[in-house]
Amino acid sequence: MKRLAAVTWLPEFNVAVFALLLNYPWEFLQAPVFDRMADASHWQATIACSLATVGDAVIMLVAYWVVSAYYGDRGWIIVPRTAQIALFVAVGATVTVAIERLVLEGQWIHEWRYSPSMPVLPGIGVGLSPVLQWLLLPPLVIWFARRQMAAPRG
Repeated sequence: MKRLAAVTWLPEFNVAVFALLLNYPWEFLQAPVFDRMADASHWQATIACSLATVGDAVIMLVAYWVVSAYYGDRGWIIVPRTAQIALFVAVGATVTVAIERLVLEGQWIHEWRYSPSMPVLPGIGVGLSPVLQWLLLPPLVIWFARRQMAAPRG
């Protein structure tokens, strides 16, 4: 039990948990702006959103590790500076835009397309929803992880 308690205080654990908790509903909310998701069965949509959520959590962990390596501090998330938050968001957004571009060009392991209702950002050709996801959710993940890690242990 002590080992489990020790794991729950790791920054990576908290980033992963809150990334999963915040990205999962986002994936379902943005489903209508992806082609064929409105017509997918409940099970197909659940699987697609679950896989996307796991991918989001992995991207967020990679972004966390990039910031940790750059600043030489795994504990940066407890008292994050603006530059650290900005780098965390930038890494996640950059990876997401790159993956979206590869998918839309048919060069990724999975395939998805936007529905006509998805606003596409000019110049980068990526949907607004995935970009907003990576601008809004990472700071919330940091906030929740920080609060969890600062909570009294007992």
